[in-house]
Amino acid sequence: MIIYSHNDCLKKFNGKTHPERKERLESIISSVKSSNLKVKYKEAPLADLETIALVHPKKHIEKIFSDIPKDGIVGVEKEPYADTMLCPDSKNAILRSCGAGIAAANDLMKKNERVFCAVRPPGHHAETMRANGFCFINNIAVSARYLQKKYDVNKIAIIDFDVHHGNGTQEIFYKDHSVAYGSSHEFPLFPGTGAENEKGVGNIFNATLKAGLTGKDFIEIFDQKVLRPIDKFKPEVILISAGFDAHKRDPLANINLESEDFFKITKNIVDIAKIHSEGRVISFLEGGYDLQALSEGIIEHLNGLKPHI
Repeated sequence: MIIYSHNDCLKKFNGKTHPERKERLESIISSVKSSNLKVKYKEAPLADLETIALVHPKKHIEKIFSDIPKDGIVGVEKEPYADTMLCPDSKNAILRSCGAGIAAANDLMKKNERVFCAVRPPGHHAETMRANGFCFINNIAVSARYLQKKYDVNKIAIIDFDVHHGNGTQEIFYKDHSVAYGSSHEFPLFPGTGAENEKGVGNIFNATLKAGLTGKDFIEIFDQKVLRPIDKFKPEVILISAGFDAHKRDPLANINLESEDFFKITKNIVDIAKIHSEGRVISFLEGGYDLQALSEGIIEHLNGLKPHI
């Protein structure tokens, strides 16, 4: 298994009290290195605008980059909702986070190696023309489009177990028969999208979760409302938006998963990949804002991703 990351992803600063901070990534790398997991570390390359433009218009991305301040931080949304921040070191962090998924796609298709992209900023809230929810480029969506263009992959499934709905991913693929998107998320909660009647062209599968839900009930709902329709879709590649904010310790949500639940969730995804996708899976870090929960959840997730399971 390969882990893509880069020191540039540590340089993005959102403010001292912001939940999306560099310590998230540091805790992940530290916990993996102190575990018995056998992984190869690779540096995430910079994504190029041509590939990003498979999802986001160049002018939109150039506008984001033109708003990067020379010092301090600025929010891209209107006050009082400005929590998607730009700092002087934002550009390379954003491009590395996207580039990790593109490089991962090459490793997956050429060597059939599973990959985890340990990157920040995250991506699943980024819409075609709107940065929001800490996200600027939809990393997983760009990777999906790259796989389709470069490797002629016909059917891709994106499975999102972040506690917040991936409004960006849904918006990008809402009318696309070639990409299935399945999401489990607390509802109602930011960003307010992801109702179960949002079905796209029969390719969108939303599982809404009530606050206080425990792991056993989560997995039952996830299997029924997300994995079963993905199984019927028969994807050639599965991409995972891996958020760890459904953990009981997380400060931004109210779902009560234990760390070990992320192993079961991941293994159930991998089982479908073995049936339909030749085991081909790439996972992308999204949310997760309690460092202990994130460190523990990542190890469970990577153990679930291990090829021999």
